[in-house]
Amino acid sequence: MNTPTTQNNNVAKKWLIPLLAISLLLIMVAWLAGSFNDKVTPDFKESTPTLTSESSFTVIASDEVIFEGVAASITAKLATVISSRLLARIDKINVRAGDDVKKGDVLITLEQKDLSSKVIQANEQVNAMQIRLTESKQNYLRAKELYRKKIASQFDMDKSNADYQSNIAELTAAKQSLGQAKTTLSYATLRAPIDGKVVDRFAEPGNTAQAGGKLLSLYNPLSLRVEAQVREQLAVTLMQGQSITVDLPTIKQSVSGLVEEIVPAANTGSRSFSIKISVPYQENLLPGMYARLLIPAGQATKLYVPLSSVSQVGQLDFVNVVIDGESQRRFVRVGKNSRKGYANIISGLAAGEQVLLAE
Repeated sequence: MNTPTTQNNNVAKKWLIPLLAISLLLIMVAWLAGSFNDKVTPDFKESTPTLTSESSFTVIASDEVIFEGVAASITAKLATVISSRLLARIDKINVRAGDDVKKGDVLITLEQKDLSSKVIQANEQVNAMQIRLTESKQNYLRAKELYRKKIASQFDMDKSNADYQSNIAELTAAKQSLGQAKTTLSYATLRAPIDGKVVDRFAEPGNTAQAGGKLLSLYNPLSLRVEAQVREQLAVTLMQGQSITVDLPTIKQSVSGLVEEIVPAANTGSRSFSIKISVPYQENLLPGMYARLLIPAGQATKLYVPLSSVSQVGQLDFVNVVIDGESQRRFVRVGKNSRKGYANIISGLAAGEQVLLAE
């Protein structure tokens, strides 16, 4: 039989184990939180360096021309599309995309059998008319002599003269027909109208060339230029012959171009003008490439500090500004450098302020 003392011992044992487990858990949490380590009071105060004129720099303010970037494209001033004037089967194409050609090179040959036959027929017709003309001329001269001797009548002389003049007209018409046949035959041979490079080929031998249908496209690499749509407020400040900086990101170069043409009418939808800029020849440039015009858009005051005075924390830039003889950290925005060894400060500083240089 359990006594009261025994029952109390059982209750104590029942609660003792959970209490010990909870106590141990609390001790572990406190240990992980560093409760048993020596604590150091946080101190964000930076040591103030000895400030001298050699260790600080006065922010420079400079009035400079600012430029506005305008997206543009490379185009060819001399470009052409080769098409046929005839409805004929393509016999041969001598070039492909990327080939270089010279002016006058044979590019495409069309079927010429029927056209050559017409030239031969027209040539024979001219020969026949020349023979008839020679005969009619002799008859006219003979009739004229007989009329002078009172042997032939006026009617005979007039008739022979009419036959002679008629043969002259027919010979002229035959020669024109021969010239037309030769011209039509020449249309069967398509030649390069300019020195340049083949951009694309739109047909193959055996296809039927339609009159006016494009077969090849060419451009002259020496005639490449830059074209852009410039907003009207900026376009009206440009003049023909003005020098413009052209950035070519694809080939990682910047060149100086000249304003060649300003279309004297604005695009009513975008309120912009078409500007065409001539650029020096670049071997790696191709039509359709991206370019960027840097057009002067006024003046602005820019602030500069030495690069050594700018530090980084992650992606943030900061400088140490001298205020009342003490250094204070200040975050700034840095723009594109236009001076070697200096940083362009967009915001965060004012002209005349002092910044510390890195030791």
